Amino acid sequence: MKHRFSDKVVLITGSSSGIGRGAALTFAAQGAKVVLASRSQDANQELLDEIHKNGGSAIFVKTDITKTEDIAHMVKRTIAAYGKLDIAVNNAGVEGTPNVKTADYDEQVWDQIIDINLKGVWLSMKYEIPELLKEGGGVIINISSLAGLQGGGAGIGYHASKFGVVGMTKATALEYAKDNLRVNAVCPAVIETPMAERAFDTDEKRKHGIDFHPIGRFGTVDEVVSTICWLASDEASFITGSAVAVDGGANL
Repeated sequence: MKHRFSDKVVLITGSSSGIGRGAALTFAAQGAKVVLASRSQDANQELLDEIHKNGGSAIFVKTDITKTEDIAHMVKRTIAAYGKLDIAVNNAGVEGTPNVKTADYDEQVWDQIIDINLKGVWLSMKYEIPELLKEGGGVIINISSLAGLQGGGAGIGYHASKFGVVGMTKATALEYAKDNLRVNAVCPAVIETPMAERAFDTDEKRKHGIDFHPIGRFGTVDEVVSTICWLASDEASFITGSAVAVDGGANL
């Protein structure tokens, strides 16, 4: 398992915390060269230090996922550092304003969440795909959400963006299936991350959130990362265009 991703180059957006951070540590531990991309220099420096301390290889590229030039630079730096790209995990995202009804939803929040969660994933794929194809194909994993599979209280902007990620994933998977490029989405329910801490910041909210999951708890970062790594591996070589729920039964 340690060398599962030997000689693979993995690009991860939104690497500062939560699922992105966990994915970076796991890919590096399993032999990959990892490119960290987000806006936070400090958080990623700590992550770089941890990866290097554990004997892994990684670089950080400061990236604002809403800026086309930043995304193009992110991919260019990946190639400059490691010579290729094999796997892309498009994870960067924001939650917007949960529990605000559609008629009350703020237009600026809508614009921000669509720019980051939806347009940012599309632009990432736009610049990643040509490099992946140069290697004869590869894997893209887009991080959507349970909110991309069903309605709920996450707010219209978040639902729209995450449903859109699933749609883009399926469309892109179909376009490139014959090019040995697999594209899948991972759709977590509530995971123990800083985002969940903000959303479920009282005992009452937390209990209500847990009750929504038939399995009786929130998920862990490791559980989502395990799914990401499996989809990125040759073990999932016949899977493309799927939206994999990691949700403790919440979508049943």
